[in-house]
Amino acid sequence: MTTTTKTKPGTTSKAVIEAVNKQIANLGVLYIKIHNYHWFVKGKHFIPLHQKFQELYELVGEQLDELAERLLAVQGAPIATMKEMLAIASVKEAAGHEGADDMVRTLAADFRTMIGELREGIELSEEAGDHTTADMLTGMQAELEKQAWMLDSSLD
Repeated sequence: MTTTTKTKPGTTSKAVIEAVNKQIANLGVLYIKIHNYHWFVKGKHFIPLHQKFQELYELVGEQLDELAERLLAVQGAPIATMKEMLAIASVKEAAGHEGADDMVRTLAADFRTMIGELREGIELSEEAGDHTTADMLTGMQAELEKQAWMLDSSLD
């Protein structure tokens, strides 16, 4: 049995490019937001949160790079300015004065927002016959589900 794709090999649909660019925007905003949290977290859980935030911004940075390179590989164009990212991102910048627990809650909520959007991107990718992008988004979804659970579990 052969599977037909709706896009030419080495390309993807406009809808997939838009969905991936939305996640690039979310990841770009999160990368800066998590650095903010890493630098400004205070309190009795400073050390583990400082370390966790570093782990998260490194993870987000890797995901951002992977998605941008995927778009380039399929003849798409990743957005690459903060102005563009802020315009389409679902997640918002850090307010700048959050307490440690609010930082954790906000990141978990951001991850859950992205998880829902990733599911939509996976579906669009499958419909376009772009199974590689669908697989990448599925891996990201699994990782963000794990991280949201870990953040939620750290709260009292």
